[in-house]
Amino acid sequence: MYELYIANKNYSSWSLRPWVLMRELGLAFNERLMPFSAGGIGANWDAFRSFSPTGKVPALKDGETAVWDSLGITEYLAERHAGVWPADVQARSWARCAAAEMHSGFGALREYCTMNCGVRIKLAQVPAALARDVARLDELWSEGLQRFGGPFLAGAGFSAVDAFFAPVAFRVQTYGLQLSPAAQAYAARLLHLPSMQQWQADALAETWREPGHEAELAAAGSLLEDLRSRA
Repeated sequence: MYELYIANKNYSSWSLRPWVLMRELGLAFNERLMPFSAGGIGANWDAFRSFSPTGKVPALKDGETAVWDSLGITEYLAERHAGVWPADVQARSWARCAAAEMHSGFGALREYCTMNCGVRIKLAQVPAALARDVARLDELWSEGLQRFGGPFLAGAGFSAVDAFFAPVAFRVQTYGLQLSPAAQAYAARLLHLPSMQQWQADALAETWREPGHEAELAAAGSLLEDLRSRA
């Protein structure tokens, strides 16, 4: 059986992508959660290197095969299982481009709106770069929904492109990002998936706090609500 190595569900947007994809497609796996150590990425290097060549999450083990990076894991699964990408060639090409854009882009969204499922934040400011990323996000989601008929980005079924944007749905919720009605409804649709509800419940139950992630959160704006469990 596959083994999927992830970090804190409250913080790790990269871990969420293969996790929610495998859950939505019904692919069995053993979850291996490795909490972030205080001190950030460098502090995790030795512990995470035991399962990931990069010392980062996520990583997938399939027997003796190690697969790392969320996009690498996605393509590995696509070679073995139907439904990872849409069957229609036009939908599939669009979905791959959109997922790759999310994988390599949206830097301002990542910088100003870090992943944190368990809190609600009022942003101190919306810099121009963040506004551009949100506008592009809205444009991209709206295009996919209109072009392929929804309810997911590339058509009727959940696929890898939806998994790549699943962490953004949490960011929309955490920071109250404003989108068009169609895009806002899509974010809500992702948040109401049973797999996403389970991820959120697990994230809220975590009592770990990593100082680096918490500092990024404090810099973003004012804390409105903290729903996380306390030790």
